[in-house]
Amino acid sequence: MTPEAEELRAIVREFLQQALEKYPADERVRSWSGFDSGFSRALGERGWIGMTWPKKYGGHERSALERYVVLEELLAAGAPVAAHWIADRQSGPLLLRYGTEAQKLEHLPAIARGDLYFCIGMSEPGAGSDLAAIRTTAARTTRGWRLSGQKVWTTNAHHAHRMIALARTCAAESRHGGLSQFLVDLSLPGITIRPILDLRGERHFNEVFFDDVELGAQALIGAEGEGWKQVTAELSLERSGPERYLSSFRLFELLVQAAGAHPQEPLLGVIGQTAAEMWTLRQMSAALAVQLAQGRDPLVEAAIVKDLGNSFEQRLPQLVQALADSDVDLIKGGPLDHALGFLLQTSQSFSLRGGTREILRGIVARGLGLR
Repeated sequence: MTPEAEELRAIVREFLQQALEKYPADERVRSWSGFDSGFSRALGERGWIGMTWPKKYGGHERSALERYVVLEELLAAGAPVAAHWIADRQSGPLLLRYGTEAQKLEHLPAIARGDLYFCIGMSEPGAGSDLAAIRTTAARTTRGWRLSGQKVWTTNAHHAHRMIALARTCAAESRHGGLSQFLVDLSLPGITIRPILDLRGERHFNEVFFDDVELGAQALIGAEGEGWKQVTAELSLERSGPERYLSSFRLFELLVQAAGAHPQEPLLGVIGQTAAEMWTLRQMSAALAVQLAQGRDPLVEAAIVKDLGNSFEQRLPQLVQALADSDVDLIKGGPLDHALGFLLQTSQSFSLRGGTREILRGIVARGLGLR
């Protein structure tokens, strides 16, 4: 890390200590799934959203490592960043790379202020993890496009203002051809958003239905038929960040606090192994942040980070559960108990969001020339 990045780290930590002072300790385990629009606006005021973007579009032209430090500190503190997370992580950069000048000027400054939220329109029922099997269509009209179909597992669609949706616009010889991306205003007529409740009865995922939704010509992002190239670049942004191994960090922190200064085996070994693995994942993820900032598309490397990171953050709650005393109370216990209970129920989804483990390993195999 550069001196500038470490200087920024101290500033972010001081801010978070004050901003989250009264935030319930067991709520912080939600990490990047915690939603607080006021908190996102506070980050926007400090220039911590759209950090690497040009100032022309509301950005701050900071380095990729400075942005990475901010993300690390937010996740480690358990800050409620879900409102702006997707827009800052991938929707904004996608528009910056492929969007028209009008699309950039309209959306990027609002994202950077923490005022505009996005969701991802990729997964569909019946397609499983095979993104190229989507059936949502966008047909040309005299005014633009008519969008019809359905998306599923759409995180925070009920809060989002916009969706970047992948749709089939024409037939093509290749199953990866004929796909295009669209900027969809979720307040338009013909859009229905229904909740998918998780094991805790909470709503993060949604189904989104498009019933002949009329889009203007300006809704197309990039070139028609180039959607597969664009969406794979977007997935590299989604899969490589520190949220792919820090989703369970709050539990680890609480475990270390409970262990005290002189933990005994087997707890000592678990703490050491976990810390070493986390540090390795952190180095890999930070290296990808630099590659993305250089305009590269590390699709295979991002798949590796997400696969390893998901395995790590799913395994951690199981390790803590195995070590826990018999008097642990997942309902009425303290912060460690509540964090463990939350992650035992929600961590199963970690290897679904952003691509299943099987899809990721297929990408790695192709990258190695094995298939």
